[in-house]
Amino acid sequence: MSSISERPRVRFAPSPTGYLHVGGARTALFNWLFARHTGGTFILRIEDTDFERSSEAMVEGILEGMRWLGLNWDEGPFYQSRRLDLYKSTAQKLLDSGHAYPCFCTKDDLDHRRKVASEAGKPPMYDRRCSIIAPANAAERRAAGEPAAIRFRVPDGGVTAFDDAVVGRVEFANSELEDFVLLRSDGIPTYHLSVVADDLDMRLTHIIRGADHISNTPKQVLQYQALGAPLPIFAHVPLILGPDKTRLSKRHGATSVTSYKDMGIMPEAFRNFLALLGWSPGAAGKDADGRDREIFSSEELIRLFSLEGISKSNAVFDNDKLAWFNTEWIRRSSAQELLPLIKTEWGKTGFIPARSEADILSAIELVKPRARSLIDFSTSFCAYFSDDYNFDPAAVTKFLKEYSTRDLLVELGGRYDVAPEFSEASTEQLLRAFAEEKGVKPGVLINGARVALTGQGVAPSLFAVLVALGRDRVVRRLQAAASISAPVPSAEAPQSA
Repeated sequence: MSSISERPRVRFAPSPTGYLHVGGARTALFNWLFARHTGGTFILRIEDTDFERSSEAMVEGILEGMRWLGLNWDEGPFYQSRRLDLYKSTAQKLLDSGHAYPCFCTKDDLDHRRKVASEAGKPPMYDRRCSIIAPANAAERRAAGEPAAIRFRVPDGGVTAFDDAVVGRVEFANSELEDFVLLRSDGIPTYHLSVVADDLDMRLTHIIRGADHISNTPKQVLQYQALGAPLPIFAHVPLILGPDKTRLSKRHGATSVTSYKDMGIMPEAFRNFLALLGWSPGAAGKDADGRDREIFSSEELIRLFSLEGISKSNAVFDNDKLAWFNTEWIRRSSAQELLPLIKTEWGKTGFIPARSEADILSAIELVKPRARSLIDFSTSFCAYFSDDYNFDPAAVTKFLKEYSTRDLLVELGGRYDVAPEFSEASTEQLLRAFAEEKGVKPGVLINGARVALTGQGVAPSLFAVLVALGRDRVVRRLQAAASISAPVPSAEAPQSA
């Protein structure tokens, strides 16, 4: 393990060839939690040396996803595209020490030899022919302008090994590793060189990343050893799979973090959900009855997080489970906490509430137990915040298809208008007495009034809705019941002249 004794320094190093995806976000979260738990430093590094595929839009998408998740970084963002001199100087050190050599093979040469090797049933590895060129001869050829890549000289025989904080001891036979390219002939570093040069320069103590990087690690270990540097502690976290146990991809649904934001997922819910994909707090995460908890605040996650809690088994991304986390977090959050998020949703649709903030907060408290997404507050819950709302056609057809029901609601609105009291108890008593007077079941009026008042067939208790909306608004909406536009049975419709 590492001999570095300073406080932990970790990094998240995304490549801006795509937006921040779920796997990257989970890696960022684990690094952030570890840094916050240990009092360490969390560094953000943008690995943008793939100039053809990287873009400013992708960088901004990554930063937006990080900010939305609340993963604030302590240093950076650093951009590899601005650090090319570091990579060239690191490659030169390896050249000078004999751990690397110039390779003059062209792409066509390499492709041909790999094809020949494959056809002969041999591994398509580099045949090391340039490794025997005398250093003085290689230097002359480079000085004359002949293009050359820089390759690392993998030791003959033996193994390259490292101790991983998650998966344990890992060994690779050196015979399985080809002399890999460090610096391309155009001076652009490969991932293998730039990541080591940066990690050393940034004094990283721990490398927490996805298990798909295990195969890259021996090439990086060899460079640490060649440069005489102590190894960081590696911790390779399990992959995230779809419900069908294949690698998570777009066919499993949205994988970009910002797309989940657009779906109305709370950042707290997504953070909580992600943290439990491949990590468990163990016994420390049980409730007083000894049952495993699932809802954890960020403060609790920071307090409980450790590398020992990371699983070796792959995690499964379950959209239904994420929806459950979201509903739980909406329920557990106060109206005041939800309001900024809801206002963001309103801003997306251009919805403008027409009630006081006190009334808005009261309405949020009323409807939040029924919310599955923040989007609900700008769609099915609009009636609680403004008179500008839509009616669910299915609910209207089901509960307001009879003109007689609509007429009764108009009359009920008049009764409420002159009622001496307007509380949950008094409004219920009035409605039930009115139903008995008219010889109809209370449910007919309750269901019809719910649709007329909210536009929906499902809502909280009608009488709580009445009080939340207020007498004047209730009276207006009930007395407008006859004019609600929806399909009605032809036999009931008024005949035109």
